[in-house]
Amino acid sequence: MIPLALLPGSAQWGAHLEELLARPEALWIHGSPGTGVSTLAADLAGRRGVPWLDAESQEQGLAWLSAHPRGIVAAHPSSAPPPSPGIACLALSLPGLDEHPEALPGLLAHLALEEGLGGPLPPALAVLPCPGNLRELRNRVLRWKLLGQLPSLERAGPPRLEAEDLATNLHDLERFLLHRALRRAYGNRVEAARRLGVSRRQLYLLIGRHGDPVRGEPASGVLPRRILKRRPAQNSSLDPPAR
Repeated sequence: MIPLALLPGSAQWGAHLEELLARPEALWIHGSPGTGVSTLAADLAGRRGVPWLDAESQEQGLAWLSAHPRGIVAAHPSSAPPPSPGIACLALSLPGLDEHPEALPGLLAHLALEEGLGGPLPPALAVLPCPGNLRELRNRVLRWKLLGQLPSLERAGPPRLEAEDLATNLHDLERFLLHRALRRAYGNRVEAARRLGVSRRQLYLLIGRHGDPVRGEPASGVLPRRILKRRPAQNSSLDPPAR
């Protein structure tokens, strides 16, 4: 379990936990999925000596609190409790990683320790946004440990090919096919070369040009001559040529 002190925003809301625990009201913990809502609710319930509930709706949470006046609700999906007669409740909203990126190094170090990973982790594991927050961060560490895969910042799906000139379109398509082959081969370059029908030497040239998303290797930034010889008027792409 991730320590409370490592959760996003804990420096702010953590300073008031003892105050909250001493209050007579029930507690309603909510936040985006994966922000540690259940983790915090379970911890506070143990310290207060009361039951807690993973509520799937506001109605379920409020109905449960009517029978547990000092209980603690972990609200799923995230929402503050509406006013309800006869139920005294204090709400605590947990922020996500996007709001507190300073929490990432500590969280990654803890997850790496849990998984027995030594040495520095690839910086790509800490890129934002991180959909799913703590859940996705743990999945990233597991994918890196088991498969050597890093999160991708690329647009999903094949390239849009919005440029008019052939050179730019071929460059974007080449990059897409290379990265897809590397991912499908789980980073195995011999297998990726076989899938693409190129030699290992050609594969390494392509990786130097476009990078390797599985191992987190950036592109060299050196463009092929067909791109360098292209006249500016030939390119009507909305995005700059992929590097």
